Amino acid sequence: MAGSRVGAARVVPRLGRYAPYGVLGGVAAGTLLVAFLDPHEKGHYPTCPFLFMTGLYCPGCGGLRMVNDLAHGDVGAAFGSNPLLFLLIPFAVYLWARWAVLSARGAAMHSVLLRPRPVYGLVAVIAAFWIVRNLPFAHVLAP
Repeated sequence: MAGSRVGAARVVPRLGRYAPYGVLGGVAAGTLLVAFLDPHEKGHYPTCPFLFMTGLYCPGCGGLRMVNDLAHGDVGAAFGSNPLLFLLIPFAVYLWARWAVLSARGAAMHSVLLRPRPVYGLVAVIAAFWIVRNLPFAHVLAP
């Protein structure tokens, strides 16, 4: 039945209807872990492999500190830890909410944000952020 069509939407298998909530539970559990095991203190998490091997920051560097800061209500510090990930949070929340609604209706996930052009644009923004945050004049983007 997964490939069946109902109107213009495909039918989602029964377990697929609950998948968004499984992802939400995993994100909540991960957030609680990072909230209680502070990534600002050395020894709680391994060093970023890219940072360790090259001495340069990857696009995700500072992400755990950002989550920790958000969990503790420090929005300014969260933005300073990883501005790109911080700015992508509303898009992730929107995509998750759309997925949850469509799954509850039994429809497959679709969004303009998941089409090739926006995805390639996001990849380009991530690559530019990766490069710029490692330049001397952009030290404010470093975690």
